[in-house]
Parts: sequence; structure tokens; C-alpha cells
Amino acid sequence: MKQRFLYSGTAEHPVYVDVLAAEEKTGKLPIVMLHGGFHNGTGYLATPDGREGWACFFCRRGHDVHVMDWPGHGRSPTSASFLELSMADVGRSLAALLHDIGPSIVFAHSAAGPIAWWVAENHRTHVRAIVGIAPGAPANLVLELPPEPASAGESDTTSHAIRAPTDRPAFVDRAFIRTYWANSPRFPLGAFEAYARSIGHESPRILNERFNIGGSGLHLEHPEQLGTLPILVMTGDSDPRHPKEVDGALAKFLGADFTWLPDIGITGNGHMLMLEDNNEQLAAHIGCWLDQKSF
Repeated sequence: MKQRFLYSGTAEHPVYVDVLAAEEKTGKLPIVMLHGGFHNGTGYLATPDGREGWACFFCRRGHDVHVMDWPGHGRSPTSASFLELSMADVGRSLAALLHDIGPSIVFAHSAAGPIAWWVAENHRTHVRAIVGIAPGAPANLVLELPPEPASAGESDTTSHAIRAPTDRPAFVDRAFIRTYWANSPRFPLGAFEAYARSIGHESPRILNERFNIGGSGLHLEHPEQLGTLPILVMTGDSDPRHPKEVDGALAKFLGADFTWLPDIGITGNGHMLMLEDNNEQLAAHIGCWLDQKSF
């Protein structure tokens, strides 16, 4: 495979994109991989303990793979308006990339879920399928939370929601990383420090939208338009924010196929499926789904 990079996105929110080109032209659709909040695209290129990432796996299957850093993340430029960066802004940058490279399959992890659903609704001809990896739901399905807790010390134990102050970028500490992202039996804990050093800041607006604080989340206006779009939602059993009933409801709402990994005999996976010790097995499952959909 050949690797290069490009810049795309919008004038206000440009994005850096790693491109892995398949050695042979197979006619398969390109794949665009979207990371989640606080992260960057490197998680698709390699695991923190040095194994190959999903970008390499799918490139060898004959897809040109584009790994995009959200605006203000990784190697994408950070604008003066980073505190106001919204999910729709990231979606518009993704849409610009899709217009540059043509109709594609979109992989969306975590907080990239609402972005991918929104782009599919608004740029339907450029999204041919979506693979949601423990993906966030559109705000249509997320309980609206007040800007402040109802009482001192109250916590959103069900949603594990974050309310982010809007006057500064958001950061997470190692205890948070260990609780929500590196918590599963399959995470390569020997490389925890390498992984933790890859975690950056996040736009407070995006965080508040993700948890629908004050009704700010990104809604779908016409979710029925996604009903004919091939979508896979895949979730593991060690992810505190993604129990089976939550992601199952998301899949039903979107008319998607739902893989709860224990149902196919795979246990112990958490939130960072592309980094865990069986990442190649999970990629193979996604590959089989793409084959079934003739992608």
C-alpha cells in the first residue's frame, strides 16, 4: 500500500487526512474513518502496542482508506473559534472531503456517530454505507439534560454525561481514560501510557452536544431517509456508555444491522474496538458485513 496525506475540509475548518491507497484497483468504494472525541486518526493507523490498525486491514482488502483528523484535532489546524466548534462544523468538513473523493463508506466511532448520521441525511449521495463503532446516537434519542445538575453533587449515572464549561477547551485525566476507554480486558494496558499521551483536548460545544446538554445535540430532521442506507452498529460488552439496550435502540431507530459482540461469541471488548487485542478479528467481521452488502 502507498501512503500519502492531503488537506480537505472547509475554509474555516480544514482537516488533515492520511490516505492509504490500495495496491490494486479493485473498484471498491473508498473508506473514510472518523475518530471520536479527544482522539485523532492515529488510532486507525496503528495500535498503541504497535500492531497494524484497521486502515491497513481495509486497504489490503482493496479499499483506498482516508483517515481524517477532526478540525482542531491531531494534525488538523485549530482555528480561533475552537471553543465554538460544533458537530455540524465537523460534519461539513467531512462532507467537503466526501465531495473531494467521491461516494464512500464512513466508519464512525463514538462521538463521530451523530456527525456521520447528520452527514448521511444531508449529503446522502456521498455516503454509501456507515459502520458505527460504539457510535453515539443522534439527539433524537438522547435525553435532554439541563445545563446544570438539579442539585449539588448530582451525577448522571445512567448517561455518564459530561457538562463542559464553555470558556475553555475540555481535557480528561488518566483516571477518566482508564474508566471509559482503556477499561476492558482486551485493551493493551501495557501500552496505556503511549495511548494516554495521544489524547488531546476537545471543544466544549461538541461535548455538550454529544450529551444533549440544554437540548443542544445534533438532531436528524428526517431520520427515515437513512432507512435504505446500509448501516452496521457494533458494540462490545465492556463499554459503560454503550449497553446492549442503548445501542440496540439506536440500530432500530436507524434501520441498521446490530452486532452485539457477545451474540457472536466475542466477549471482553470495550469502547476502543480498533485498538483492542482482537482488533483484526473485529475488522474481519466488518469486512464480512461489507461483502454481504456487496461493498
